Amino acid sequence: MKRFFLYCTCIIIGFFSGCVEVEEFENSTQGNFEALWKIMDENYCFFEYKDVDWDQIYLNYKGRLNKNLSQESLFTLLCEMLSELKDGHVNLSSSFDYGRYWSWYEDFPSNYNEEITKKYLGTDYLIAGGMRYKILNDNVGYIRYTSFSSKVGETNLDYIIDRLSICSGIIIDVRENGGGYLDMADRIASRFVNEKTLVGYIQHKTGKGHNDFSEPIAKYLEPSNRLRYQKPVIVITNRHCYSATNDFVNAMTYCPNVKILGDRTGGGSGLPFSSELPNGWGVRFSACPMYNANMKHLEFGIEPDIYVELQENDILEGKDTLIEEARKLLKE
Repeated sequence: MKRFFLYCTCIIIGFFSGCVEVEEFENSTQGNFEALWKIMDENYCFFEYKDVDWDQIYLNYKGRLNKNLSQESLFTLLCEMLSELKDGHVNLSSSFDYGRYWSWYEDFPSNYNEEITKKYLGTDYLIAGGMRYKILNDNVGYIRYTSFSSKVGETNLDYIIDRLSICSGIIIDVRENGGGYLDMADRIASRFVNEKTLVGYIQHKTGKGHNDFSEPIAKYLEPSNRLRYQKPVIVITNRHCYSATNDFVNAMTYCPNVKILGDRTGGGSGLPFSSELPNGWGVRFSACPMYNANMKHLEFGIEPDIYVELQENDILEGKDTLIEEARKLLKE
């Protein structure tokens, strides 16, 4: 039996939308393999940048196919093929498992200790939308934001900025934040810039070739017309800052009075799209490359202005090296 499926090109930031017809494939071991390879071949956006020989990968994995493969074995094989792309936005989903590539952060020091971070917030912190915040005892404001999927409203941000306006500076801790809504990244970053600022570019695929892209489309950060913060800000990052968090950190690098402290972010600058195999398994992949204002790829992360690693001796004393260094810099 054959199945006809669609690859839908709909994205939330309004550049374009529509659906592209994809050729038919058998709902079989071979058919699902061919469909997955073809979807990625025509739509994935980082083959050239990552120097991936997708044709050779096809030959390598096709040779391992067997019509008697169980569904679980086929799933494992396809996930192995996708992992060659080393992309956290590339996933294969079924009713029994979710294929993923997480080495972009698992192979690196986390520079984060949850129990110690909780000590800085204590139990008397305030909550506004998805943000927790308080004023530390040295008059430094501390904001902990763990997911850009946790929405923060404009009124939430008004209250936070007003409350922390008496502080000598603000720490925004986005470590372990794996991303979420891009509009949340822009909404928050807009509170720290005073003029329209170029922060990057985005492209979309215009054809089936690996290098078929549109001209770069400029992305600007517009200053909020509500309360904006004018004092020093330090954004704390680690390798688990990904996707929308990566986009947020990039935008903040162009804001005055802002420094990035910690480790390089995990990246994830390819805007993800989705498709489906003949057997119903879902496929997610990076389709639109995003760049910084200098047209530099952000897929492999953003370097901090100030490298700081979590030190073992500080952990033993119940201190977070990164937070302490940020506090020191803000007080200076």
